[in-house]
Amino acid sequence: MKQFLLVFLGGGIGSGLRYLLSKTLNPYTSNFFIGTFGVNILGCLIIGIILGLSAKSTALSNNTILFITIGFCGGFTTFSSFALENYGMLREGQITSFLLYTLSSIVVGVLAVALGLWLSKIL
Repeated sequence: MKQFLLVFLGGGIGSGLRYLLSKTLNPYTSNFFIGTFGVNILGCLIIGIILGLSAKSTALSNNTILFITIGFCGGFTTFSSFALENYGMLREGQITSFLLYTLSSIVVGVLAVALGLWLSKIL
């Protein structure tokens, strides 16, 4: 239960911060969501740093790692998890899986948004 609460709290903080940053920065550009892009890249950087540090040191507890990576980064941006999964496939030489997963995630994700918008019109 403690781990669930850590993820829950981290996710809430990450989501709130994502909202504030995107709301603040996105209006500065018209054709590029700089706030969302920045959040996604920052989340990737944070998850990389935390997992890298945890691989070489025991300074961070498992609960701290869980709070930051799954909780905060997961709430801040799911893109960080997506990027980490892709990195793992590349590291293991799974190029075909990497290409299939990456391209299908993007294409199917965009199509799912379009389908959701279409369904919302007919419901």
